[in-house]
Amino acid sequence: MKNDVSAGGQSNFFEKFFKLSENGTNVRTEILAGITTFVTMAYILLVNPIVLKDAGLDQGAVFMATALASAIATLFMGVYANYPFALAPGMGLNAFFAYVMVGKMGIPWQTALGAVFLSGIIAVIVTLTGLRELLIRAIPMSLKHAVGAGIGLFIAFIGFKNSGIVISNPDTFLDLGNFRDPAVLLAAVGLIITAVLVAKGVKGGILLGIIITSIIGIPMGITKIPASIISAPPSIAPGLLKLDIRGALQLSMYPVIFSLFFADLFDTIGTFVGVASRTGMIDEHGNLKRGNKALFADSIGTVIGSLLGTSNTTTYVESAAGVSVGGRTGLTAVTVAVLFIASIIFSPIALAVPTAATAPALIIVGIFMATSLNEIKFDDFYEAFPAFLTAVLMPFTFSISLGLSVGFIAYAALMLFSGRGKEVHWMMYVLAVTFVLYFAFIR
Repeated sequence: MKNDVSAGGQSNFFEKFFKLSENGTNVRTEILAGITTFVTMAYILLVNPIVLKDAGLDQGAVFMATALASAIATLFMGVYANYPFALAPGMGLNAFFAYVMVGKMGIPWQTALGAVFLSGIIAVIVTLTGLRELLIRAIPMSLKHAVGAGIGLFIAFIGFKNSGIVISNPDTFLDLGNFRDPAVLLAAVGLIITAVLVAKGVKGGILLGIIITSIIGIPMGITKIPASIISAPPSIAPGLLKLDIRGALQLSMYPVIFSLFFADLFDTIGTFVGVASRTGMIDEHGNLKRGNKALFADSIGTVIGSLLGTSNTTTYVESAAGVSVGGRTGLTAVTVAVLFIASIIFSPIALAVPTAATAPALIIVGIFMATSLNEIKFDDFYEAFPAFLTAVLMPFTFSISLGLSVGFIAYAALMLFSGRGKEVHWMMYVLAVTFVLYFAFIR
């Protein structure tokens, strides 16, 4: 029987497999939605190799790992869960990997990849056992929003630091950079260009901003023109299966793994709920339809990414772009996956992009994430105090894990000693005590 919403020879296979008619969509709409999502999130192909290069990983290998991890995880999301969501290495988590785990804490990048792998395994376990729902219920919403906002402030600060717009000062800790430096000037110009594109609602504004900034950097001597636009894919071997799981199992790594897991968890929850609410994927009880399958696919993404040689792979909020133009099924995700695979031949372009062009992207994404502060009731001190500490200590200590740890301890202590301890889920006390023990005996 001919499908009412078919367009241009839509096959029965796509109709039956993705249930297109049931979801009120068709092949053409799904493909266009996939293209839209890819364009809005393709900046990760340019940014992630530069961020993880600072951790000592091979830039070309990271580009390949980014493209392949995004493609495989997104394909799995589309085929297994039939969700129009796309995945890629997460912003913020990649910065935590490079600048805190490897840079500040001195963890070898191989061990850091092992920690990413273990955080993914934990995510798989808590999803399959139902513990994820327990953790979601245990942690107050204010702290969930604070974690997202804190990560946003953290990666924005890294963007300012990497661009040279903000520099260190022995007297005031921080200072404004030298705008006579061509690289700093280019980053500032790129920030303005990207901000205007995003403010105007241009699809793929962040990616377009990176491209325009890189072009402007050519006559300034910042961007080096690649010898060719396309080439054979770079080798993934320098990072493939190089993770050190045994090293990541040390007791001192527990808070790091825990922070990776929870940061990814909160980011996933916010993305799933926010995007799914626009697709009819939330039932009358507020639960995600096929939610366990989608959450499982998200968890598997991190495991796959660590094996390939990149930081936590997570569901992207940019998936909302494809949903907004009609994407409703896994065919949208499959389209994104195919485009990520196709992108690997354009590695010369990606590897020619300078830090000055990607730093504005970090800042802009940080702004988006920091909007979670709007959800925190700052007129309620019980909510404001731990949430504020969580959010601000992430950039102030240059660590997601420290901000998260202090925030959890502050929440449990404030509620307990104020006589409201019974309002706190027992799991929060377990987490708070664990962090206290870490600060007392390990750190």
